[in-house]
Amino acid sequence: MINPGHKRLSIVRQCELVSISRASFYRQPAGESEENLEFMRLIDEAFLEAPWYGARQMARHLRRLGWCIGRKRVRRLMRKIGLAPIYQAPKTSAPHPRHKIYPYLLRHLTIERPNQVWCADVTYIPMRRGFLYLVAIMDWASRKVLAWRLSNTMEADFCVAALEDAIARYGSPDIFNTDQGSQFTSFAFTNTLKDAGIRISMDGRGRWMDNVFIERLWRSLKYECVFLNAFETGSEARFGIGRWISYYNAARPHSSFAGRTPDEVYAIELQAEKLAA
Repeated sequence: MINPGHKRLSIVRQCELVSISRASFYRQPAGESEENLEFMRLIDEAFLEAPWYGARQMARHLRRLGWCIGRKRVRRLMRKIGLAPIYQAPKTSAPHPRHKIYPYLLRHLTIERPNQVWCADVTYIPMRRGFLYLVAIMDWASRKVLAWRLSNTMEADFCVAALEDAIARYGSPDIFNTDQGSQFTSFAFTNTLKDAGIRISMDGRGRWMDNVFIERLWRSLKYECVFLNAFETGSEARFGIGRWISYYNAARPHSSFAGRTPDEVYAIELQAEKLAA
């Protein structure tokens, strides 16, 4: 017979691992109407195809689909999701005014080995009756997802937890690249990088192409997992996304690597580097 106390501890531990409150395992974050949640899902899906859409163009797109929605409402929901068109500085990724912005270090840099450069980004995950945010840490050379976390807020804590997990499991990269979002410019995040001896690189404002590989990860994740599964709870989202990321790392062939998987590329290149040393 299972001890009820052990079950409660297990649930608490799972919640801590993904930065989701215990209640989120059973109900979804409140705050937006069913209609707004549907709009957010449609906006997120459209943005994958047209990342240059601003609020005005996105509102036109939704009205062409038969929805009655204004530009101001679209703008608010895009900010809630964390989206901004590629031609302007992203408002939702704006750093805190007291946070330091670091220079972009990847220009003209040839990235050809694991743990040379890591990158990170946050994306919006729509669910049946709510939404969550997902952060992923990726090795640039192999495209391997090293760590990830889910959260029901955009605070920096879940990003720091994913970073600490990646460093504990894989060591420290030479350079860590992100956008200028407040999660990544926060003292907690940058101090974790500094303590590990990692050089900090940040994209130019509004330059989503500077972190293009992780943007492609989001596209694949959403089309192959999130949009096909209307997750009901935080635990369902964690299980489904975790299963897809495991598939992506270990079994999904990558065209840039002649059909090899990110796990294979990471392991082979890392072993070759060790032998060369």
